[in-house]
Order: sequence, then C-alpha cells, then structure tokens
Amino acid sequence: MSLYQRGTVWWVKFTSPGGEFIRRSTGTEDKEQAQEYHDRLKADLWRKYRLGEKPRRTWQEAVVRWVGSTDHKADHEKDLGKLKWLDRFLGTKWLDEIDADLIAKIAQVKKAAASPSTANRYLALIRAILRAARDDWEWVERVPRVKMFPESKKRIRWITRDEAAKLIAELPSHLADMARFTLATGLRQRNVSYLRWDQVDTSRCVAWIHADQSKSRKAIAVPLNNDALAVLEARRGDGGEYVFTFQGKPVDRTSTKAWAAAKKRAGIDDFRWHDLRHTWASWHVQSGTGLQELQELGDWSTVDRVLRYAHLAADHLLYAAKRIEGTNLGTALQKPVGLRLVVNR
Repeated sequence: MSLYQRGTVWWVKFTSPGGEFIRRSTGTEDKEQAQEYHDRLKADLWRKYRLGEKPRRTWQEAVVRWVGSTDHKADHEKDLGKLKWLDRFLGTKWLDEIDADLIAKIAQVKKAAASPSTANRYLALIRAILRAARDDWEWVERVPRVKMFPESKKRIRWITRDEAAKLIAELPSHLADMARFTLATGLRQRNVSYLRWDQVDTSRCVAWIHADQSKSRKAIAVPLNNDALAVLEARRGDGGEYVFTFQGKPVDRTSTKAWAAAKKRAGIDDFRWHDLRHTWASWHVQSGTGLQELQELGDWSTVDRVLRYAHLAADHLLYAAKRIEGTNLGTALQKPVGLRLVVNR
C-alpha cells in the first residue's frame, strides 16, 4: 500500500523508478490532499529518472541533510527544537514553494509569541538552510530574501558584589555553589553544570573544558582563583563524577523556581543566570583586566563580543581627558560647580 496512515497523518511509501525506497509524511490528515502529494511526488521522480530533470526537493529533505551536516554545532539541540516548531509551516512544502510571503507569516507568528531577537534566530535558521540548498547542494536556483526584525541594543546586565552576596545568600546550596563558581570563572552554564572532577586539577589551579564541550569548539583552559578553589573544596565531600550535583545528578537547569524566588527575596530584577557571566566580565574590566585577556578568559571567538564591556573601563581614558584641563577656561574650573536657578520674570 503506497498510501497509509500513521496516527491521523497520511504517509507515502513506494520505490522510485530509479530503485530508491521512498517513505515520508505527507503532512496532512486529509486523504485527498495526501493522494495529490503522492501522485505529484511519483511524477517528479519519474521525470528525474526518464528525462534527467533536476528533482524537486522538499523542505524535509533539506532539513535531514542540514541536520546531518551540522551535528557538530554547539547549539545543534537548539536547532532541532527550532526545526520542530517550523515543521508546522514548512513540513509539507517543496523548496520552490517557500516564498517571501510564507517566511513573513512565520516571522510574524513567532514575533507575536516571543521577542524580535528570538524570531530572528528562527529566520536565520530558515535562511541558512535555504542558502545551503542553493549554494552548496544546488537543489534550487534561487531562494527568497529573509528579512530580519530590527533588534534594539540592550545594556549589559550585571550586578554589584553586594547584590551578588545577597543573591547567593538566598539560593539553595547547590545553586549557590554554582553561582559562586560562575562569578569566579565566567564559565557558561552548561560547562559548569557538566564539569567533571577529572577536568579539575586544584594543585595546578586549573580546570579545562574539552573542545566538544565548548561553544567555540576549542579546548579551554580555565584558571582557578582562590574563590573558585574554595567552591571546589567545599564540593569534594559530595563524591560522584560531576562537581555540581543535586540529588546525585548534574544540575541541568538553573533557571528554576528556586532561582526566581531567590532573586525576588534579594530584590534583584531582570537578571538571568547567563548574566552571572556578564557580571564576571564586568567585574574584570572594572578591576583593570585588558580586553584581550578577557577575550581569552571568556572563550569569545571575536573581540567584538568583548567590546560590550569596554565602556566599563574608562579609567585609562582619564589621563587623556586631563591633558586639556584649564586650556582655555581660565580659572573657571577652580570654583565648585553648582546649580543656578533662573527665574523668568
């Protein structure tokens, strides 16, 4: 039977004229539409085999190839989640059916449920797959332009040392230890969550993140200061393979109800777990760490990512500003500057 149901959705199954076994979802619960999809697919495959025409390719075929060629990406799992959401719009489409109008519809639906920046991540994935289909695989001659939403540049969110102390005091012990370690090392949440004891050498004051665990896909050496070493020393008694555990398992999720409740009790708003990393970087810059050093410490691939913190390190510009003190203002700056009240009469 070349047309059959799995659950409520119709699927096709047959052997193409070239001997290729075909089995795929039609993406519809309507039998008439499924039959039309089946007939059209068989006709396209026949033309490919008999006439040598370039076959029409589906979005599903493109997704399968994309997933197989990008499984090395650090955010591969996130891509899979995005593709699952996109399937409702694109799962039954041929690549040449995906046009600017359809992409604009997807963009508006996602923007209504999330932020423009989140919608842009989905649009960027669509764009990457379509461009690969055109430029790398030569499946299509042209692809639509994917227009992104403008994103506002947000300030870097960080907290002071006093605020950090208040927050840590309110956290449960396993999250408190992870927060302390993050503020001491700047590691990303996943690298802290899955840090193993065999990745730590306290005698040399260093830990390391393997290449397949880092976002840059490069191995990272993590220098451990006294604050980080103190956290590790406190965790040693728990035993097990991983450094940070809760009920014997790695702490995969940190943005929990306990995290939200602790922030509320500490009086800290608009602060994500990842902002601990921003806080670590901000403290470094304010303490005199150079941007090149910070880039290496934080495993940023480009200096552009580090320049976000440059405005926090204005001390070195003070000497330049002082070069023109009193140049043409006479003794005006010798007097204290105060407010002058002007009354309109």
